[in-house]
Amino acid sequence: MKKLSKIVVVMMAFVMMLSITGCGEKKEKNLEGTLPELMRKLYKGAGINEEEDFMFLEDKEVTEENLSYYLGVKELDYKEALASESMVGSTAHSIVLVRMNKGADIEQAKKDIKEKVDPRKWICVGVEDENVIVDNIGDVIVLIMNNDYAKKLSESFKELGK
Repeated sequence: MKKLSKIVVVMMAFVMMLSITGCGEKKEKNLEGTLPELMRKLYKGAGINEEEDFMFLEDKEVTEENLSYYLGVKELDYKEALASESMVGSTAHSIVLVRMNKGADIEQAKKDIKEKVDPRKWICVGVEDENVIVDNIGDVIVLIMNNDYAKKLSESFKELGK
């Protein structure tokens, strides 16, 4: 009887250890590749032909000088960032990929971007709030602003992490 109760106690302890570690914080993997490579995969995964679906689409490096224009924030603990926007001012489209520094508060950065970005920064057009998406996979944050393709682009971004 004592032997049986010891076995039950050991099994219960093992089950508890599994349940505790199973509920622990999952470490998300970082995306591999350069930001331009990830940007091309993002468009392709959404089924978007960059040349046909957007007029004069161009990638721009995000710097300290233009950080506020692209992301709405004045400061960000980031390593590099790339924006993809239409060069036609009447087209409300922007995707920004941001690779954050190690140890940066990604959740706070996403919150700040979502609250401070200007979805009406273009001439005479804007993006509806529900089509402003801020998400991340590992150390890469994406900002998507587009009324027509936001959901497709968001799904494509999530696929990059699989």
